[in-house]
Amino acid sequence: MSTLTTLASGQLLAQEETLSTHVGNPWANIGIFLVFVCITLWLVLRASKNTKTAADFYAGGRSFSGTQNGVAIAGDYLSAASFLGIVGAIAIYGYDGFLYSIGFLVAWLVALLAVAEMLRNTGKFTMADVLSFRLKQRPVRIAAAASTLAVCVFYLLAQMAGAGALVSLLLGIDSRAGQSLVITVVGMLMIVYVFIGGMKGTTYVQIIKATLLIAGTAVMTVWILALFGFNFSEVLGQAVEVSGEPGLLEPGLQYGADFMTKLNFISLGIALVFGTAGLPHVLMRFYTVPTAKEARKSVVWAIVLIGAFYLFTLVLGFGAAALLTPEQINNAPGGQNSAAPLLAYELGGTLLLGLIAAVAFATILAVVAGLTITASASFAHDIYGQVIKKGQIDSKGEVRVGRITVIVVGLLAIAGGIGAQGQNVAFLVSLAFAVAASANLPTILYSLFWRRFTTRGALWSMYGGLGSSVALIFFSPVVWGAPTSFFPEIDLALYPLTNPGLVSIPLAFFLGWLGSVTSKDNEDPAKQAEMEIRSLTGVGAEKAVEH
Repeated sequence: MSTLTTLASGQLLAQEETLSTHVGNPWANIGIFLVFVCITLWLVLRASKNTKTAADFYAGGRSFSGTQNGVAIAGDYLSAASFLGIVGAIAIYGYDGFLYSIGFLVAWLVALLAVAEMLRNTGKFTMADVLSFRLKQRPVRIAAAASTLAVCVFYLLAQMAGAGALVSLLLGIDSRAGQSLVITVVGMLMIVYVFIGGMKGTTYVQIIKATLLIAGTAVMTVWILALFGFNFSEVLGQAVEVSGEPGLLEPGLQYGADFMTKLNFISLGIALVFGTAGLPHVLMRFYTVPTAKEARKSVVWAIVLIGAFYLFTLVLGFGAAALLTPEQINNAPGGQNSAAPLLAYELGGTLLLGLIAAVAFATILAVVAGLTITASASFAHDIYGQVIKKGQIDSKGEVRVGRITVIVVGLLAIAGGIGAQGQNVAFLVSLAFAVAASANLPTILYSLFWRRFTTRGALWSMYGGLGSSVALIFFSPVVWGAPTSFFPEIDLALYPLTNPGLVSIPLAFFLGWLGSVTSKDNEDPAKQAEMEIRSLTGVGAEKAVEH
């Protein structure tokens, strides 16, 4: 181990000058990424020829198999936070950083057991289809669309911040203006993908991206283990030695022993575990398969691929800690988010870095495309088609409005990403999970499993969960007063925790119950019975999705 330590230290010293500006050959990095963009754009253009109806644009014509959709779900779910943020968090915080991986993976059990098949049986294109099935259409759709748009915006901030961090490292663009330009280019590419290809084109991008990401991380994982004789204990031992942090393998580096830090950890864990089942862009993927059986199959495939990936992040994170110093990671232009690209360069030089960088870019593009089409469907289908036009709109008109929405959401994402530069992307995604778990999950579970649930309960739960989570984030150290805050110089933080889940999720469940038991309205019992039978058996689901 001492020989490896000496070798790594020598390499770090020799490369320190290079890493302060950029890693590898910027032109090679750009070239490999452009190859990926050209291939995926070609696929999107091909997909656009078959994107004519709303079912094509939002659900890919329901033509994907469970296996294809499972890979695409993995592509949608394994975001820049998973790749860049978690590897960086493990490299710096060790055990505490791996908690993100555990939370993101365990969350899939909630999605699989509680919502996947039932949503596919009950809905049409969006989460609002399910929530409004047996309740009053107009107010519930408006609330569901608002929560969907809020979650998508929070998630998009993380992806755009990841794009800025990655490119600043690869191209040596340290200035805020330069990174802002990069975020703008990524955002425009995303708009093109979704505008032209819809869900079908987006799915192809996600399948390619998931394959590349898992293959790339698998290669790096085997490479790291091979350096240490396939002895993971050696990796851990050198990580502790190089980092100079004896507690790297124990809890407490990020979430320490004091009471407030423990509360922060509990709040984060609750948000991660319950967030996936409320993420609208993940839920929307269940509508791209033809049957409930294929929906179940797709979730199983997704769990296998996602589980393998998060095991890889454990090796990559501690491998980065073993081969790179904390100063090298923290002082890189992208901060913690740079750990994975720096590790790729350390292992395989410019070529491996270029490939991993292209994969990371693909990751960002695929996820933002999925988020954008979800936001587009929510507005065009739920607000414009069902609320404003009251269902009196043809398929082509709905697609036209959806494409306009894509442009608006894309521009908002670009603006937000420019403002979120420098934040750890895994942390930003945890906020999106908290908003999803607060605003969406209670209403979804109540709608599917509680017969006495009413429109008032749905509105109180969604608006209460959304409002409380966003307000707590706004008045927390995430925004004010801390060194990593959006406004570090001004301390207006009233809520002491960095994640709102501990308060906002139980509050949303409580408001859903309180609104229902105090409501004098009796919802349609026939609709309740139909939803219960359809969600459990799938009978009638195919008729409901015909155009």
